[in-house]
Amino acid sequence: MTATATSPAPSKPATPDWAALRADFPILNEVVNGNPLIYFDNGATSQKPKQVLAAIQNYYEHENANVHRGIHELSNRATEAYENARQRTAQFLNARDKSEIIFTRGTTEGINLVAATWALDHLKPGATILISELEHHSNLVPWQMVAKRTGAKLAYIPVTGDEGTLDLNRLDRMAADGVKILSITHISNSMGVVNPVAEICSKARAQGVVTVIDAAQSAGHLPIDVQAIGCDFLAFSSHKICGPTGMGVLYGRKEVLKDLSPYQGGGEMISKVEYFNTVYNVPPHRFEAGTPHIAGAVGLHAALDYLDAIGRDRIFAHDQELAEYAAAKLSEFKGIRIFGPKQGRAGLVSFVFSNAHALDIATMVDQKGVALRAGHHCNQPLMAKLGVPATLRASFYFYNTKAEVDRFIEILHKVQKLFL
Repeated sequence: MTATATSPAPSKPATPDWAALRADFPILNEVVNGNPLIYFDNGATSQKPKQVLAAIQNYYEHENANVHRGIHELSNRATEAYENARQRTAQFLNARDKSEIIFTRGTTEGINLVAATWALDHLKPGATILISELEHHSNLVPWQMVAKRTGAKLAYIPVTGDEGTLDLNRLDRMAADGVKILSITHISNSMGVVNPVAEICSKARAQGVVTVIDAAQSAGHLPIDVQAIGCDFLAFSSHKICGPTGMGVLYGRKEVLKDLSPYQGGGEMISKVEYFNTVYNVPPHRFEAGTPHIAGAVGLHAALDYLDAIGRDRIFAHDQELAEYAAAKLSEFKGIRIFGPKQGRAGLVSFVFSNAHALDIATMVDQKGVALRAGHHCNQPLMAKLGVPATLRASFYFYNTKAEVDRFIEILHKVQKLFL
């Protein structure tokens, strides 16, 4: 049985047993191309522990039914499991109420929901949408689409260099620049920079600017308190935090949600339907048309319990230590360019070699069992600004080890010699 938001928090050991936690992930025992798997692609998706897999299986074996619509026992069980997951998610984010939690397919849909509702309802020609040059395409393309449909302008907070830090000076003149909405990443998926989102949201709120936080890379790695951050919206994906794919969360402050138009039409999002008129349901159900990903919510609940039993503060410290260790080892290579902050880096390192394409390196280390991301990481404008077609990215999670980094560095040395 999973814990609800009112259950006492599970006790945590003084120091997590990282080796024991690795044993919870069956896939880490995989052999790839004749070599033990080294999975350094956690920025794209995380692996799933046995506890999450078991929760999903238990749902399909004992509770599978549609939610909110039936009066039979299985429907009651499914509805309870689904709404318990919403309550647990509210606790995970320190939201005031579970009605502030909207279930989506992921971060991408969460941001698109805000763009298709709040933005289309409120933006007019002359208004400004402010994002940063760090943004993933999921937090860039929707705003381009909104700008074209509304006549609003799109503006960017600039990146200052290879470290990926942002020039936040323009935040003090947002109101003067006509900024109506600010959407920004918490942790950059390609640079590893951690943006000061509480400070950014405070400045925006003081000027009447609505704020959206992309927490895809942060939700499973560090504690998130939406009340302390002070954002109006925050989105993240289940699959990046040990949960199932096709499941995500959009937090929305209830004062903002109550007046939003629906995102999609259909079942669940209605209160009353007539042939020529519909009365919409209250949030969050207004934004969850159709049969939801019930098993995904159950799996997400199990993932939240799993992460909080470890402690997201401990996870973040572990990830940072591993990333800094990897960055130091990589800095010893000749002809390498490393991106991201020198201090305070989150759990990833992006880099390129001057004498080899990133895709070639990634292909060759894959032959030794290393899962490494190579490409533009859905950051094409940022790559263009940095003057590179692609980078290599090693992204870490709490089940990764220094021994894996050492093995990766050893493999990388052998691969680099082939290009000298």
